[in-house]
Amino acid sequence: MNLVGIKGVIFDLDGTLVESSLNFAQMRVDIGCPPQQDMLSFIDAITCPHQKARAQKVILQHELDDAQNANWLKVGKRMVDTVQSHKLPMAIVTRNCREATAIKLANNNIPIDYVLTREDAPAKPDPTALLMVANTWQLPPEDCLYVGDFIYDQQAAENAGMQWLLV
Repeated sequence: MNLVGIKGVIFDLDGTLVESSLNFAQMRVDIGCPPQQDMLSFIDAITCPHQKARAQKVILQHELDDAQNANWLKVGKRMVDTVQSHKLPMAIVTRNCREATAIKLANNNIPIDYVLTREDAPAKPDPTALLMVANTWQLPPEDCLYVGDFIYDQQAAENAGMQWLLV
C-alpha cells in the first residue's frame, strides 16, 4: 500500500476490511430486483410504500445476519495498521446500513470512528460521501485515497477526484 502523497485514507467495509457473505443474487430474488440492476436504486424507485418498506426490511435482515459473522480480512487489518503507523486520518464509506455497520465495527474492534453509511449520503458510486469526508478533513480530494473491492468503489473515487486502490 503506497501512501506517498496521501493525507487521508477512506475504506470501504465489506470485502475490504471485513468478510461478507451477502448473497446478492438471493437478495435480488427476495425483493424482485432484476439481476443486473442496482438493488438500492431498485428500492428507491418503488412507489408503493408497503412494497418499498418490505424490500427495505428484507435487505436489512440480510445485512444484519451477515454482520453477525463478519470478521477482519487479513489484508484489511494490515492496511488499517499501515495507515495508523503513518498517523493519517481514516474513515469508512459503505453502502451498508448504519445498524449492520455498527455491529461489524464493534465485533472486530475496528479503530475507525468516522463512518458514513447509506443513511448519511447517497450510495456509491455517487461521490458525495467521499467528498464529505475530504471536506471534514479539510483536504483536497486528490490528497485522499479510497480503498475498496468493487467497481462502485472505483467509480465513486473517480467521481470524487480521489486516488483509489482496488483490493
